[in-house]
Amino acid sequence: MKYNLSEISDLIKDRRTIYPEFYSDRKIHKEQVETILNNAIWAPNHGSTQPWQFHVFMDDGRKRLANFLSELYLNKTRPEDVKEIKLNKLKNRPLMAGAVIAVSLKRSEEERIPELEEIEAVACAIQNMYLTCTAWGLGAFWSSPKLIYGQEMNEFLEIGEKDKCLALFYVGYVKEDYEWPKGQRRPIEYFTTWHEQE
Repeated sequence: MKYNLSEISDLIKDRRTIYPEFYSDRKIHKEQVETILNNAIWAPNHGSTQPWQFHVFMDDGRKRLANFLSELYLNKTRPEDVKEIKLNKLKNRPLMAGAVIAVSLKRSEEERIPELEEIEAVACAIQNMYLTCTAWGLGAFWSSPKLIYGQEMNEFLEIGEKDKCLALFYVGYVKEDYEWPKGQRRPIEYFTTWHEQE
């Protein structure tokens, strides 16, 4: 066997969403983010279009992101509909994370691959990011508030009109007393139909 399948299976099963509220203030280093992104780009992608782009917000860059998200929410929401909890998350979570990576779909000009397949490729890249963080013991959270799908986000990130931000990926060291959550899945029998005859 080329790799230890048991360890790989454990890694996949151990992956969890861990919110920034559970991160410590321990610094994430640029080299760590580079490793996360280098693993991301090895995701499968039809036609080898590599349809992803990353914007990394670290240090003071996180404040710029937090201000943009909270102001955009206030601008797009009627005052009577503003939810304080949601506003606080948009404003505070980027500052709780060691890094926030905006992950976007980058459409090629030829558009020879269907957009859905390129979105799927970006989602696979995000899974690679999650697994890399899990292997490192880092907390990670794939956030996708509706705000990121609009033209305002494209302008903020300076990405093309046909491109789409698909995730804000939060990364941070978990607090020392944090207990890594257990997971549960229903058995494959619930989801699988076998076809073994003509």
